[in-house]
Amino acid sequence: MRIGFFGTPDFALHTLRALHAAGHDIAVVVAQPDKPAGRGNKVTSPVTIEYARAHGIATLQPVKVKTGEFPEQIEALGLDVAVVVAYGRILTPRLLAAPRLGCVNVHGSLLPRWRGAAPIQWAVLSGDAESGVCTMQMDAGLDTGAVLLRAATPIGPRETAGALYERLAELGAALAVETVARLETLVPVPQPEAGVTWARMLEREDGHLDFSKPSAVLDAQVRGLSPWPGTYALFRGEPLKVLEAEPTGASAPSGPGVIGKGAVVGTGSGGLRLLRVQLPGKKPVTGDDFMNGARALGEQLT
Repeated sequence: MRIGFFGTPDFALHTLRALHAAGHDIAVVVAQPDKPAGRGNKVTSPVTIEYARAHGIATLQPVKVKTGEFPEQIEALGLDVAVVVAYGRILTPRLLAAPRLGCVNVHGSLLPRWRGAAPIQWAVLSGDAESGVCTMQMDAGLDTGAVLLRAATPIGPRETAGALYERLAELGAALAVETVARLETLVPVPQPEAGVTWARMLEREDGHLDFSKPSAVLDAQVRGLSPWPGTYALFRGEPLKVLEAEPTGASAPSGPGVIGKGAVVGTGSGGLRLLRVQLPGKKPVTGDDFMNGARALGEQLT
């Protein structure tokens, strides 16, 4: 098929590579504009754009998608379908109608659960037992389109959002290839009204650990926000990054946030063992090394 691909981050690159390897005609790759990245703030192109350039595929990075020449450029391509994966912009009805078979979205959740910007993180953060990927026929709503295919996978008991992200990227790529191959015969299934949840965009403040909560909730927060935005607590007035932790069945120290032996911090229920942490300007260290170096026994994280 003649495909227009809309996608910006690494999650989208997996699907782009799979569709290209399957022999489809990728007419154009559309992504967000270049932006500064890294410590040097060097202007960097999205990974999907870099892939397209390396393989001689045309690219577009419009600042505006609703107005200007972009809609006409897409209409002129004679696309069979557009495949959209984490593009980062809402497509107008005009763009949705441009390809002969419409637009197909690859979404990292089991819809209608976790519509929105951060479905993978919220699945882990909320303690879900499973996650997955759906392909859907896009409509004017936000992740409201009828589902074409879905694939579920368990979330491991110690799995982070980052690890699940990689697994779902591969699962989504395979599902996208199957969806495109069967697109003209698949029967879209409307999403039910029941069970809708929203995965709002995460902010750095979401990573602040509240030790009055149970250890299981805090553990899910640490894993769900890894690697971004990460979790932290204040230690002697400075943010202590909690990079890795685990709940323990041991009795909690004298109160929520109090650091006990074995780098176990008291919580609202049970303890949270600090496995890897990082102070500002320092390298990551184990919880035990942090305890020994900072002489933190009995102090309180807030």
